[in-house]
Amino acid sequence: MSEHVNADPAELAKFSELAHRWWDVESEFKPLHQINPLRLDWIDQLAGLKGLDVLDVGCGGGILADSMARRGAEVMGIDLSTKALRVAQLHALEAETPRVQYREIAVEALAAERPGSFDVVTCMEMLEHVPQPESVVKACSQLVKPGGWVFFSTINRNAKAFLLAIVGAEYVLKMLPRGTHEFAKFLKPNELAHACRQAGLEVTQTRGLEHNPLTGRYWLSADTSVNYLFATRRLAE
Repeated sequence: MSEHVNADPAELAKFSELAHRWWDVESEFKPLHQINPLRLDWIDQLAGLKGLDVLDVGCGGGILADSMARRGAEVMGIDLSTKALRVAQLHALEAETPRVQYREIAVEALAAERPGSFDVVTCMEMLEHVPQPESVVKACSQLVKPGGWVFFSTINRNAKAFLLAIVGAEYVLKMLPRGTHEFAKFLKPNELAHACRQAGLEVTQTRGLEHNPLTGRYWLSADTSVNYLFATRRLAE
């Protein structure tokens, strides 16, 4: 792994080992399958996906990218995990998903290659896994057209998030493998908002993602204390 690539080799190895389980809805990726309709509907309601050129950054096995393509978008998913991308490509072939393609490339490299190319950029559940999240935010801004949408989701950094997202999800409920998240890499909303402003993105809406472990239900709310989402737009030039 090049020292210039904004990725943690240990993080890539971690998700590569699980790559074959991306589309198993009862696997470690079950939470992603459960929350996907929520985040998909939220993105679609704000941006209107049909007919748009969309980039999914850190697409993994393609759960969100695949669903956005099925909503009528032309989707490119990018990731640095070769195994995850192969799973995504295989699923697209098996499911005959139209209008989706995948590419192994860093978001910063794609931003240099194709600035201002996309109507919508999504970067979900990724910022807490990279060494320099601000670099990802900047690249996402560079990739979207002026006036276009950029969506982020990540995890807040506070005691409640540590208890629920790490202790609860990884050790008590075992919803995720131990070591999935590192507390120090979590981002407070004001930190992400600052990175967005520095990158020329205006935050237009924030939402929290909540979970009831007893019922298994997820829902969007105004509570951003643990998992949260940002809808931003690139300022028109």
